[in-house]
Amino acid sequence: MALDIETDTDVNELAQHNILVTTFEKLWNWGRSWSFWPLNYGCNCCPIEVMAAGAARFDQARFGYEVVRAVPRQADLLTVAGPITLKMKPAVERVWAQMPEPKWVIAFGNCAISGGPFRDGYSILPGVDSIIPVDIYIPGCPVRPEAYFHAMLELQKKVQKGDYRRG
Repeated sequence: MALDIETDTDVNELAQHNILVTTFEKLWNWGRSWSFWPLNYGCNCCPIEVMAAGAARFDQARFGYEVVRAVPRQADLLTVAGPITLKMKPAVERVWAQMPEPKWVIAFGNCAISGGPFRDGYSILPGVDSIIPVDIYIPGCPVRPEAYFHAMLELQKKVQKGDYRRG
């Protein structure tokens, strides 16, 4: 018990001299949370809102997400916007499999979450979580760019805590 008090005293003394004490894992997760490299999959209307988030009016570069990748082997965040058809299911699964670990998924809009108004169609999946695990859900039809930024900030918190899948 006395050792804990001395350790706390030492940490407080270091903090007074602007010296931070942390673990490498926390530092690594902080860096990960501010350097997502998203890859976008979109179909129908929601991808327009994802594109608007990257435009000058909303500017996702403020949050450090401006490096949108076109190749899954360079991305760590998959943004699924719009419905996934049975014909596109193998392509989305292949993209997910090609992404390096750790990787995250954001389901953007009602279609990506549950099939949306197209869910009664024979060729629409009932949500992206039926084929790959989803970290953050953004409900809405269509979803505003502000909600996308909120989801990215929530994902940042999740990654900083170290709360993500491994392997």
